[in-house]
Amino acid sequence: MDEETLKSALVFFQSDRPSYGEFRKGRKPDYLWKSDWSYSQFFRDFLLPNFPCILSPEFTEGWRSRQEVFPDHGVYSTPLFFQSDWLNEYWDSIQLDDYRFVYMGPKGSWTPFHADVFRSYSWSANICGRKKWLLFPPGEEEHLKDRSGNLAYDVQSTVLQDKDHYPKYSQCSQPIEVVQSVGEVIFVPSGWYHQVYNLEDTISINHNWLNGCSIDIMWQFLQQELKAVQEEIREWENHMEGWNQHCQLLLKSCTGINYHEFYTFLKIIARNRIAVLEATSGDSAACHSTFPAELSTLGLCHSVFDLHRTEDVLTSVLTNENFNILDSDLLDPRPEDLLDEIKEIKDAVSS
Repeated sequence: MDEETLKSALVFFQSDRPSYGEFRKGRKPDYLWKSDWSYSQFFRDFLLPNFPCILSPEFTEGWRSRQEVFPDHGVYSTPLFFQSDWLNEYWDSIQLDDYRFVYMGPKGSWTPFHADVFRSYSWSANICGRKKWLLFPPGEEEHLKDRSGNLAYDVQSTVLQDKDHYPKYSQCSQPIEVVQSVGEVIFVPSGWYHQVYNLEDTISINHNWLNGCSIDIMWQFLQQELKAVQEEIREWENHMEGWNQHCQLLLKSCTGINYHEFYTFLKIIARNRIAVLEATSGDSAACHSTFPAELSTLGLCHSVFDLHRTEDVLTSVLTNENFNILDSDLLDPRPEDLLDEIKEIKDAVSS
């Protein structure tokens, strides 16, 4: 990331995201050729506004998996555009799991209507076969719910035309249809619901991921999910000891993370960026710190941007009533102290 992109990104988050009106009117995702795009351009044109795109086979032509060779390593490499990946950085650090996977589906199989985990981004690269994607901009899913608020399973089912069961369906825009061929990579932005068909026997490599451009969307999602959990067991609020803790337990069960772990997530992301900036400043103690190699590849400006976004979301977290109910003795360091750390390194870098 260059300095100009850093400046524009910080200004971008001082106002609302641009609307998805053009996509609702039928705009197709852009098709990118490798030679035409830098990381900073991709960041400005797709990550910041949360717009989808297709990457040409140029981006995957060097992958051994496409050459039908599967050694012990080197099967593929994450494209540079997708290397700012907080989600897998965190799960790698706690050595528990990750959100990288290989998908295999026979011709005629399909994935029902959904949005990805934590409302994260996803990228999917076809190793063989073709897929058809139906993409819906954020907000369109509200028109695809029945009277009880349940999301449609199949957005192409004729049952949606029943106004008694799906009263808002007529307000829904047409999906954006993309046919993905061998070697192409699709970028699905945060919160974009989709339904996917395998037009042929298909193998793809997929990552769910998020970063500073979408961390606020993850935080909004967790707040909405906790609210849904609380409403579900509201009748027990005055009769159950530790009701708030039970809500957090159910939140983790439903989504994979709770507020305590979300704070730990932010802490690890922030500490890694602080280590990068301290090492660059010549701090002898920091030179021995370890952090993901991708952070060096993305550059110092990216670490500064990430700290700004971590600070923004952590500030919001600290004003959240449900977060402040948690046992602060379980949080190390105290969130206020982490916020001070972030501000201190930011001030040092800008001076």
